[in-house]
Amino acid sequence: MQEDNTLNAAYWNNRYLNNKTGWDIGYPNKIHTDFVETNYDKNAYILVPGAGNAYEVAYLYGQGYRNVYALDYAPEAKQNFVKRNPEFPVSQYLLADFFELDKTFDLVLEQTFFCAIEPRLRAAYVSKMHSILKPGGKIAGVLFNTPKTEGPPYGGTEEEYRKLFNTQFEILRLEISVDSIAPRQGKEYFIEILKK
Repeated sequence: MQEDNTLNAAYWNNRYLNNKTGWDIGYPNKIHTDFVETNYDKNAYILVPGAGNAYEVAYLYGQGYRNVYALDYAPEAKQNFVKRNPEFPVSQYLLADFFELDKTFDLVLEQTFFCAIEPRLRAAYVSKMHSILKPGGKIAGVLFNTPKTEGPPYGGTEEEYRKLFNTQFEILRLEISVDSIAPRQGKEYFIEILKK
């Protein structure tokens, strides 16, 4: 689906090969792991798209969430993850294009994926999220609170997000995240969005 010559699998793979991964905080983000552990049982099917080093996936798997999946299309990211997490089922780190995914989930954790795709693909993102979420499924995590139009990362505003998601989702929470890491304080919204 992503046709842009810049933001393709090779582009993202090169970012990992050259250690140009400024979005990577190096550990599981508690915004995501706390949300899962507070709201979902261990049988939940969970996806982290654009997972990269997938610290949240490894953490949740270690806590007994056996149906947690990572998705990225940079082979180097998957290779790094598999080396660090030999006990994790390799088949649950999906090396694929998000827009071609054919599995369904109870929850999608959003961290740095939405901001990494071109803004012209945002409506397609919303439709794809709707199609891969089971009835009652949710998107939860963070979106940028910046009107940045050049990227990646690309930003967005509350008004834009509400207009975009209201078509196929009910927005339960869209508020400034109080639990963001220090460099991102005030620059992220926490979202909890329910499939209609």
